[in-house]
Amino acid sequence: MIFDILTLFPEVCEAYCQASILGRAAKAGLINVRTVNIRDYAQDRHRTVDDVPYGGGDGMVMMAPPLARAIEDLQPQPPARVILMSPQGPPLDQDKVRELARWPRLALVCGRYEGVDERVRERYVHEELSLGDFVLSGGELAALCVVDAVSRLVPGVLHGADSAEADSFMDGLLEHPHYTRPPLFEGVAVPEVLLSGNHAAIARWRRKESLRRTFLRRPDLLARASLSREDLLLLEEVRGEEASGEGA
Repeated sequence: MIFDILTLFPEVCEAYCQASILGRAAKAGLINVRTVNIRDYAQDRHRTVDDVPYGGGDGMVMMAPPLARAIEDLQPQPPARVILMSPQGPPLDQDKVRELARWPRLALVCGRYEGVDERVRERYVHEELSLGDFVLSGGELAALCVVDAVSRLVPGVLHGADSAEADSFMDGLLEHPHYTRPPLFEGVAVPEVLLSGNHAAIARWRRKESLRRTFLRRPDLLARASLSREDLLLLEEVRGEEASGEGA
């Protein structure tokens, strides 16, 4: 999987992508994260990439020529899906992450200032994406979120073959709670079922707690989740326990 990040701050993106899971995946050849410095495509001695907006107003706008040249200079094979990280795009979610993971290559354009010249958006960008209804100083953080989330779905990136499938949102629900050593911390013990060795009981507990966490924190997800008959029975148990104050 290839990621091209077009940015004015390549060092920010490179530092993150060289660490932890992404760094190991790159060394193993599972992903290839490449940064493109948009300023390298400016053609004046000051390497200018922004200017004041026509019509007046505060702030600066990223100029079309340097950014267009940077996109055009991307190698044509494999074809890249060009995505502008922008607060005007739809919010990124796990369904979109799964869709993006099917592309062999993503080119992520990091906006800055008041945004990019509209002519670049219209001619070169296939789609826009945001992280939510708020504004960042630039698209770098958003682009790194895309790289991280999509990379997790690339086979071999995570140690466990089923790790990504167990993540929150993969099946429409929030993930169950996790525990590790010590078995007792500040008077709070690990749930006994997790120490029982009974895999069927553990699986049932985890599913129920996933439903409980979603019910309490993101009930909107339940309306869209595909729930089995067993899930519905567990959810009724959860509702009853929470109503009576017996919830976990």
